Amino acid sequence: MSEFSNQAAKPPLRRLLLSGAGALALGSTLAMCSTLVTAQDAPTSLLPPGFDDPAPAPASTPRPRPSAAPVAPAAPVRPSGGTLVVQPLPGGVAGPVANDTPISVPNGLPSLSELEALDPEKLDELLGLKPKYDIPPAARRSLSRVGILSHSEGGLPPMSLAKQPASIVRAALAGTKGPMVSRWGHIMLRRALASRLAAPEGMDPVEFAALRAGVLNRIGEFSAARTLVQDVDTRNWNKGLTDAALAAYIGTADLVGACPAVKLQGGSREGAQWKMLQSICNAYAGQGARASSELNRALSEQIAPDIDVLLAQRYAGVAGRGRRAVTLEWEGVKEITPWRFALAAAVGAEIPNNLLANSGAYYERVSANAPMLALPQRAAGAGRAANEGILSSSAMVDLYSQIYAVDDIDGPFAQTATLLQTAYVGQDSQAKLAAMKSLWGDGGAINYSGLVLTAYAVARMPVSADFESDSALLIASMLAAGLDRNALLWAPAVEQGSESWALLLLAQPLRTNPIDADMLNQFYDNDDSAEQRKSQFLLAGLAGLGRLDRAAIADFSQQVSVDLARQSKWSRLIDQAAEVENSALVAYLAGVGMQGEGWDKMTAVHLYHIVSALNRVGMSAEARMIAAEAVARA
Repeated sequence: MSEFSNQAAKPPLRRLLLSGAGALALGSTLAMCSTLVTAQDAPTSLLPPGFDDPAPAPASTPRPRPSAAPVAPAAPVRPSGGTLVVQPLPGGVAGPVANDTPISVPNGLPSLSELEALDPEKLDELLGLKPKYDIPPAARRSLSRVGILSHSEGGLPPMSLAKQPASIVRAALAGTKGPMVSRWGHIMLRRALASRLAAPEGMDPVEFAALRAGVLNRIGEFSAARTLVQDVDTRNWNKGLTDAALAAYIGTADLVGACPAVKLQGGSREGAQWKMLQSICNAYAGQGARASSELNRALSEQIAPDIDVLLAQRYAGVAGRGRRAVTLEWEGVKEITPWRFALAAAVGAEIPNNLLANSGAYYERVSANAPMLALPQRAAGAGRAANEGILSSSAMVDLYSQIYAVDDIDGPFAQTATLLQTAYVGQDSQAKLAAMKSLWGDGGAINYSGLVLTAYAVARMPVSADFESDSALLIASMLAAGLDRNALLWAPAVEQGSESWALLLLAQPLRTNPIDADMLNQFYDNDDSAEQRKSQFLLAGLAGLGRLDRAAIADFSQQVSVDLARQSKWSRLIDQAAEVENSALVAYLAGVGMQGEGWDKMTAVHLYHIVSALNRVGMSAEARMIAAEAVARA
């Protein structure tokens, strides 16, 4: 604000501008009247002599006429002297007004230079020109249900949380801080968060959307978070939803998508990043010169590190009118940030390798889904994205198919693409299996993303007892993509008590025959995992799915040193949600219980309560896949 806006006892700027405009208009009107009067003081007739005073007509005999309506008074007659008679103006002002009459201007009216120096955003706001919404009233959407997936599209029932306490839902969503240990747990939670739901009782629908979008961001689902926030009209966004939306737009390198909120909220938010976003949005709104001036000022005032402003200048210059080349100086930059990564990816700027090396899981997640990046850079993050459930098996195959089709790409990613091609169309089953085992990490630790990658190739393999020694990995690969029917075809070829047998027990949609305790003991004897975690997870999964009787649970629990009866506040909440068959609340609470970077963070007790609750609320497919994944990855 300029200094005139802070002077005491002076009217607001908007009123002064309007009153000043009125004074100017009145003065202009009076001056115009004066000019007209002066021009008509002595008019000269342009008619030839005799035409202005015609001869009188001959007198005629008067005839009676019918009465007529009153006639309007005749125009005033010009005196012989030729001077126009002017009636006095209302208000006591008589006679012509001189041209040099001074115009009265209200005190405090800003000068032209002060108006030019005033920030356009502030001037628009003071004059009432700032937009109040970006969607016409007739097209505004209701907040009664917010989300992406309707119930008919695979989402959860819309009124699942309508009668639930807001405090429990808020605590569950706010308590989900990071990624899931389970790929299928991630997929289940993403579905629950993206469902079109009514807000819990006593919770603002905008807050509910903000909490869900925040969780999606924290588990790496930036595209889903962006779509979710776009289901709420921008004029309804609060601070929480705006924060979540900005994180989603930066995570998808789609900064222009934030412009409606940036324009509507204007100067109500502070911070260097917000100011740079305002300049970027000005550039894409056709105000290139203004954006350039703002970013130059930001660079000179050092509101942010130089590389941040330079990237913003490069991004704004793409709007079309930028003629000045922007040189990015990475020297001295010690770390990469989401802002820098997003802008560099969007404009195609190369980030130095020393900044990308060991940059963290966040950048692997966003790279995997960034179509503007080079294929090798996307593949570098695809492994983590597949492990966590961000990328599907089909998406992985598509990515490596593109790599295979480009001759210029070499190195490990090209080798992976070649092995995948062999896994699909190798000369024989042995060649296909050899390629798959190389992708799985043959001879070392199992690469679970390789199992995800080969799922559909494995489904094409013939069922044979010759592959029994590798059947556990073959079955785990198919289950990683949810191909349970294909996996169950291997039942005749697996040995009882083996890991393959355990995976198929958990993957079965229905089972009527009880599982014999001797079978569990046989599995336990073959279990070489650390602390018999596979046996613990098998117990938790089968008990959660209701496929063990009480006696078998008690005996095997004692053998593997697990107490499934142990309770906590979280376990009581998820059990209560399952009792009332609330699938959405069960999914949110399951997400709280599955947080972590690895399966070593998961306990058998937590797994039991999660699988049991999901199974009871009709999400048995997710329960079975989570249980099978736990045994495969333990």
